[in-house]
Amino acid sequence: MRKHTLLAAALSAAALALTACGGGGDGDKPVAEVSAESGPEKAATVLDKPFTKPDLVLTDTEGEKYDLRERTKGKPTLLYFGYTHCPDVCPLTMNNIAVAKQALKKKLPQAERDRLQVVFVTTDPGRDTPKELGSWLDQVDADFTGLTGDFATIQAGARQLGISIEPSYKDKKGKVVSMHGTQVVAFSPKTDAGYVLYGEQATVDDYTADLPKLLKGATP
Repeated sequence: MRKHTLLAAALSAAALALTACGGGGDGDKPVAEVSAESGPEKAATVLDKPFTKPDLVLTDTEGEKYDLRERTKGKPTLLYFGYTHCPDVCPLTMNNIAVAKQALKKKLPQAERDRLQVVFVTTDPGRDTPKELGSWLDQVDADFTGLTGDFATIQAGARQLGISIEPSYKDKKGKVVSMHGTQVVAFSPKTDAGYVLYGEQATVDDYTADLPKLLKGATP
């Protein structure tokens, strides 16, 4: 398990570390300059000052308007910014959560499990159309929500969580690269605030252990 490097500072002073999926980014840097607490045996970073849920209105995989605050109000929610052409971190993160979600079948009744919202917001909207997002997420978990839209809107929403994302670009080999923070933010069903962060090193076991608590708005 991992220890977290925690720094007490104003959240607005720094953004979460960027990672180029498949590009060997700086994923080992501190996730953010925030005031938080986390035990040495925990994958989760619990924030002393939770995030306000972003005011994001985007388009879902059905081509319909999706208001993040409205649709996830009062529901345990995991939010991640990534893209479907990512060769490593994004599919691994989503699959880890999907496997952990399936494990809830042995622990909780369906009514409680169905309250969990997992939202994937693309950082590469130029390629990630609603259809592309839907096809990709169907291979992971058909219940996950995929959102796309104007890049500036997506970038602004991520910034509200201290997560930096940059426009996609082509590297020297012609490969399209998307630079984005790789943290999963967990929002409490009690307060709708983002009170827990998970880095890209979080495992299936980490999510499996923590999801029952997150569903209740408890500290993992």
